[in-house]
Amino acid sequence: MRLIHFSDTHLGFNDLDAINEAGINQREADFYDAFAQVIDAILLEKPNYVIHTGDLFHRPHPSNRAISFALTQLKRLSSAQIKTIIIAGNHSTPRTRSASPILLALHTLDYVYPVFEEAYEKVEFEDVVFHCIPHINDEMANLKAIELCENSLVVGKRNIMMLHCSVGQKYIMEEYGERVYPHEKESLFSQMDYVALGHWHGFGKVGKHSNVYYAGSTERTSSADVRIDKGYVSIELNDALQISLQTITLRPSYRLTIDAAKDIILKLEAYAQKEDMKGALLYITLENLTITQSIDIANSDIEDIFPTALSVQIQRKFAQSESAIASESVNAASLQEYFSAFLKEQSSDESEFERLNSKVTELFAQYDEVNDDA
Repeated sequence: MRLIHFSDTHLGFNDLDAINEAGINQREADFYDAFAQVIDAILLEKPNYVIHTGDLFHRPHPSNRAISFALTQLKRLSSAQIKTIIIAGNHSTPRTRSASPILLALHTLDYVYPVFEEAYEKVEFEDVVFHCIPHINDEMANLKAIELCENSLVVGKRNIMMLHCSVGQKYIMEEYGERVYPHEKESLFSQMDYVALGHWHGFGKVGKHSNVYYAGSTERTSSADVRIDKGYVSIELNDALQISLQTITLRPSYRLTIDAAKDIILKLEAYAQKEDMKGALLYITLENLTITQSIDIANSDIEDIFPTALSVQIQRKFAQSESAIASESVNAASLQEYFSAFLKEQSSDESEFERLNSKVTELFAQYDEVNDDA
């Protein structure tokens, strides 16, 4: 038996201000492209079953474009008569029972079996049973679903469990409504042929359980994902369980940490020449900055070094001694005067002080304009 397991596709996700030629947020389009790559692979591989372990959409009420795209792509699987089981994750589960779950729309597709009612549900075929526990907002209801699953194993068929939660570590994603699988119930995993997990965005086996895997997300949702491969899990359920991650092609993404002791710009320029930055997502951390360095290097100066990147996101971390000075309690009315005095003390000569102090004056003028407008 061959299965494909993918998860956390977050259709409709968007950030940044970049718009592509079709007038769509570029990051939203990236998530659609990743999803389509997985559907293409499924149609080529023709597995017996496909399972998706939650967060099909990024929001409980996705845009019409996200819904239309999902239905169009899943219809391709339906037309190929590939049985596809999809459970709801926390991102696509309404927080109130009065709201209609978006996965209800998938009932219109043949061979697609959505599970979204915040309760245990068994999806059974001739050779396999899928024990589905979607995201459930209520903790007691979630425990009841697990107990129902414990009593629903079918002898003589493959038993596969599908979950969207944290396993083995509390609040691994630190998201609202995150569900943690109870440790005392993990013995159930050994009775399953495979346990398919969603929620955590990295592919991998969970702890000592040789048959429990997160598929990971199909796209990167944060800088934490930069070095993590994305794709889908190919599963062979024969005499032995065989698991492999099949990667897809994503927009290049880099994370760069620069020690700001000296030559910050030169280091960034060297990195820009080393890597292909066209269309890339770049996350830069400047460490051990002094306040004078930070004032002297504008974000725009750094962005100009990487003109072909889609996005350059910059984080600044100050040296401890400077951070302590900067965090001293200062009367708001004298803040500009405080900075000027500090710059004068730190500057090597009068011309450097005048240059830096003019930048501080300009920044405070912009702050005053914002406050006046408010």
